[in-house]
Amino acid sequence: MIQVKNLTKHFGPKAAVQDVSFEVKRGEVLGFLGPNGAGKSTTMRMITGYIPPTSGEVWVAGLDMLEKPIEAKRRIGYLPENAPLYSDLTVESFLSFIAEMRGLRGADGKKAVNHAVDTCFLGTVRQQSVDTLSKGFRHRTCLAQAILHDPEILIMDEPTDGLDPNQKHEVRGLIKRMGEEKAIIFSTHILEEVEAACTRAIIISNGSIVANGTPEELKAKADGAGAVRFSLEGVAAAQLREEIGKLAAVRSVQVLSQNAQGLRGLALPYPGRGAELGNELFRYAVERKAVVREISPQEGRLDEVFRKITTSDTP
Repeated sequence: MIQVKNLTKHFGPKAAVQDVSFEVKRGEVLGFLGPNGAGKSTTMRMITGYIPPTSGEVWVAGLDMLEKPIEAKRRIGYLPENAPLYSDLTVESFLSFIAEMRGLRGADGKKAVNHAVDTCFLGTVRQQSVDTLSKGFRHRTCLAQAILHDPEILIMDEPTDGLDPNQKHEVRGLIKRMGEEKAIIFSTHILEEVEAACTRAIIISNGSIVANGTPEELKAKADGAGAVRFSLEGVAAAQLREEIGKLAAVRSVQVLSQNAQGLRGLALPYPGRGAELGNELFRYAVERKAVVREISPQEGRLDEVFRKITTSDTP
């Protein structure tokens, strides 16, 4: 549904986006992550045809955005950063105007507006003027205009910005449901949204893609991924630390606490050996007749991966 090939954008001497390539299929929700100034919004603006690239190609539903921009844009719903609204219109009249701009008139227009209002939970403010809305309702009105024409593709820049926790939960659920039938890209600074709503994520830094994979694949890149937290008793702490450190899958042992009765610690695996570490620790505990208080594998954290990747020079 979306093909981005070698996309580059220069603003004067500055390269905001450099040789970015990726694809998004129908049924995928792609989270677009990166620090401020990484090139997320610029990339999304080029995908939607809002600004032209310096070089590279964007294909939307099989259409070249540069060659057939009108036809391509008809397939897209776009929620830009700081999306504009007509403050003197009511929510309903604003969405009716958008429906007409999208070629939806009469009964079709009313049906589209009603569906967008219901989907974005705008029923209680439907007749309010936009300038009286809270930030959260203004943002949901912007989201409603993006989905009004039931597009095949959704491009959303910070879709939960300004929403309270309950509203964020609703919008994440909405994105996940829509993603079953559409191709969706949304940028976010909230890493938990990636795990809650995305099937795949891209991390961009300094205008280039530095990671691309499922949330689980990205979390596996964390330094602590595959580690096992353990608490064993009945063997001297120094002996436990030494013997656990010699297990085949163990790269190192971090002591969390210790006393005369035992040791609490974190066993870090060699690369690729995290899956076997828990079983190896349990077998060791049985052989030493140690009392097992805890043996729990640790999942990598996305925020650790994000910091690691975006603060280093290489992926």
